[in-house]
Amino acid sequence: MARHRRRIRGAALLGGADVGTCVVVVLVFAGLETAPLLLGPVVCGTLALNARAGLYRPGLEAYALEELPTLLLRAAVVWCAATGLLASFFPVGLSLPTLAGAVVSTGVLAGTARAVVHGSHRRRARKRPRPTLVVGHGDAAGAVAAVLAEQPRYGLRPIGFVDPYAGDGAVVAPLPVITAPEDVVRAVIQNEVQDVVFLRPPWEKAEEAVLARLLGERGLTGWLIGAGTAQGGRPGAAGSAHMWGFSCRRLDLEPARLVSRRRKRLLDLLLVVPALVVAAPLLIACALAVRLSDGPGVLFRQERIGLGSRPFVLLKFRSLRPSDEWESATRWSVAGDERMSRVGKVLRRTSLDELPQLWNVLRGDMSLVGPRPERLHFVEQFSRRLPGYADRHRAPAGITGLAQVHGLRGDTSIEDRARLDNHYIDTWSLRQDLQILCRTAASAFRQEGA
Repeated sequence: MARHRRRIRGAALLGGADVGTCVVVVLVFAGLETAPLLLGPVVCGTLALNARAGLYRPGLEAYALEELPTLLLRAAVVWCAATGLLASFFPVGLSLPTLAGAVVSTGVLAGTARAVVHGSHRRRARKRPRPTLVVGHGDAAGAVAAVLAEQPRYGLRPIGFVDPYAGDGAVVAPLPVITAPEDVVRAVIQNEVQDVVFLRPPWEKAEEAVLARLLGERGLTGWLIGAGTAQGGRPGAAGSAHMWGFSCRRLDLEPARLVSRRRKRLLDLLLVVPALVVAAPLLIACALAVRLSDGPGVLFRQERIGLGSRPFVLLKFRSLRPSDEWESATRWSVAGDERMSRVGKVLRRTSLDELPQLWNVLRGDMSLVGPRPERLHFVEQFSRRLPGYADRHRAPAGITGLAQVHGLRGDTSIEDRARLDNHYIDTWSLRQDLQILCRTAASAFRQEGA
């Protein structure tokens, strides 16, 4: 698709500028003998750090001068690390003045090369602004659309408003207003829309979150534009700027890629394998306690719904023996049930009954972090009643999740849980997973189990 080719071309040009700069600087400052040893670490380190800073995904109107401090800082890190690595294995090195000259030259030359690329991009954007949808209503939407129409320098040409809450026949002259999702998709296809502008974070309301995911699946680039939208965004030259006085940052609307799932799975395996080894004595102790207190049948097996709405068998230590399969599948909560033994109450209060789910994670049925899986009976019920509930199954089910660390366990609001679960999926990162795991561990020490 054209929008994907544009993104790849832009990133390739900026990456090529950085690689060319590194090659020139290494040859000039390291000499012919040392250059082959330094070239690989310098190029790879520069590309990795610049990509991490978002320098290959510039804003609407990028300027190399604004990126220069970021380029210089990362050049210093790369050159110091590469020189240190070189000195560790070979009896060669760079003097401090040479190292300083290499850092400054890398930043300045990279900035100059990127200025040429950014200038070419701005000229192309003025000549052929991209068809764009504006999500919002009222004076704010009109003001943003007017700026985009009057300032082709930003490369966006508004062709209509999207307002899921507008009544039938709503019109905001001179642009049409689209309300139904199927009409939005039709407009995207017919007008070859490449960008969409939101006036507020789309994850705050269910209708706009669904719209954002729909447009992300079609490959549109998202922008958050409006007064104060820079707050909460990641600062830096690459990700945030302004559009004629309106704060502006890029929104990631694309669904989670396969590589993200692989990274998440790798994190699960790196943590769950040693966790099973460390927790083995505790697992044995819990199993013995259940066996002595409640008799045979230490593990409780129950069908739950996971990734892609596929069923799997979830494992827990038995804290109560239901009267039959129907009660097991349809009873919402057993908290306070008099049939629960003292051991069962302790296991549930401390969440130790969840420990066997580490095996579910090892098998790939679940992840350490994700939406808590529910029984089919309740999944069908909640999916009919709550828009967006079924969207939770876009990610693997988890032992803990964002909803759980916010206290939404047991008999609490399903709507709140679904909203937090979908927000977690839409903003997933490894760092967020680690934060949730740390918060879960802290709450376990405080005995906040359901």
